[in-house]
Amino acid sequence: MKQEIRTEKAPKAIGPYSQGILSKGSILYVSGQLPVDPQTGEFPAESIEQQTRQSLENIKAILQGADLGMEHVVKTTVLLADIADFGAMNAVYGTYFAEPFPARAAFEVGALPKGARVEIEVVAVKE
Repeated sequence: MKQEIRTEKAPKAIGPYSQGILSKGSILYVSGQLPVDPQTGEFPAESIEQQTRQSLENIKAILQGADLGMEHVVKTTVLLADIADFGAMNAVYGTYFAEPFPARAAFEVGALPKGARVEIEVVAVKE
């Protein structure tokens, strides 16, 4: 059984996907979040730091919609338009998680939707 998780505190899906899916009541799959400000529909700025922060704030809002927090995240995937942004992204990313940190994959992709510099997806588990 799966349940859609939807919140107005994160950007609406721009295609045929859900913000998040809660599976069997315990595992939440959060779709990749671009750095879109849900109030304006735009990126907050061009810097990788600000875009990373916005993507993580969007994830945080979706998690809250399922009564979860960042501490429930067990796996993340970070897509970067330029791997040279890894260090700056990582500095911001590190402020959102505490030990034990989630497992993570991070890699450069050819391009991201809307010209974003970062997109982040997560998997969280309700305990």
